[in-house]
Amino acid sequence: MTDLELSLAIENLMVQRNLRGMAQIQSALQPGYYLRGAEFLRGCTGTILIGTGFPVLDTFETDGPVGAIALYQALSELGARPVIVCGKPLSRALAADYRVHEIAVGNPAEREQEARAALAALSPQVIISIERPGLSATGRYFNMRGEDISARCACFDHFLNFADCPSLAIGDGGNEIGMGNVGPALAVLDIVPAVTRCDELLIADVSNWAALGLIAIIGYWQGVDLLGKISPREILGYLSERGSVDGVTRKNTLTEDGLAVEEGEQVLEALRTLAGFGDGE
Repeated sequence: MTDLELSLAIENLMVQRNLRGMAQIQSALQPGYYLRGAEFLRGCTGTILIGTGFPVLDTFETDGPVGAIALYQALSELGARPVIVCGKPLSRALAADYRVHEIAVGNPAEREQEARAALAALSPQVIISIERPGLSATGRYFNMRGEDISARCACFDHFLNFADCPSLAIGDGGNEIGMGNVGPALAVLDIVPAVTRCDELLIADVSNWAALGLIAIIGYWQGVDLLGKISPREILGYLSERGSVDGVTRKNTLTEDGLAVEEGEQVLEALRTLAGFGDGE
C-alpha cells in the first residue's frame, strides 16, 4: 500500500458513518488530506500546539480532548514537545499531567494580543486544532444546536491566523476551526458555519477519530504500532473523572458524540490493520 492509498482508505473510513454530513463535505477537499496533514508532523521535534476543548454547559465535551491526549502521547514518544492549548475548566483538569497553555475568554483585541504573545513565547513548529469552536462570520461562536456560546469560548482561531508555521485542523460538524477551507460546501448543513481557515483540514465522523487517523499514518512511516499503545477507554475514563460530558447527550459518560466507547475502539483497530498492525496484518 502506498502512502496515498493509506490516506485515501483512512479518509473514507473516517466519514463512513456520515453522522453529521461530513461525507457530503469530503468532495470539497483534495484527496490525500490526511497524508498532507501527517507530513506536517513528520520528523517534528519542536513544540506542537494542540488546541482543543469545546464548551458544553459549564464544562467540556469528550470529543476533542481524547484525540488531543492521544496525539500528545504519540508525538511525545517520537521526540516532539506537544502543548495542549485550551481554556478553563479543561486547562485546569489537564494541568497536573500534561503541558498546558491556558487561554481566556476576551474581547477581539485581547484575543489577538493573547495569540501573538503565546506564539512568540512558544515558537511552535506545527499547530493542530481538534474540535475547537471556530469563529462565525459574525465573530461569534455557536454550538451544533445553533446556541451562541461566545461567553464561554476562549479564542484559538488567532493562533492559526497569525502563525508562521503549518496548521492543521480537525472537525466533524462545520462549526469548528478550519471549516473556512470548505465554506461554500457547508451550506448543505444545518449549522452556523465557522470561517477560520487552516493549511490542511481533516474531517471525520468524530473528531477524536481523526487524531487516530493521523497517528496511524505516522506509525506506518515509523514501523511502530503507536495506536496499539493508545486506549480511548482509559482516556475517556480520565476525562470523566475530571468532569467531561458527551457533547450530544450532555451526560458524564464514557462516550463520544453519543457513541459508545466500543465504536471508537473499532475504528482504532481498523486503523491499526490499515497501517499493517492488528489482526488483519
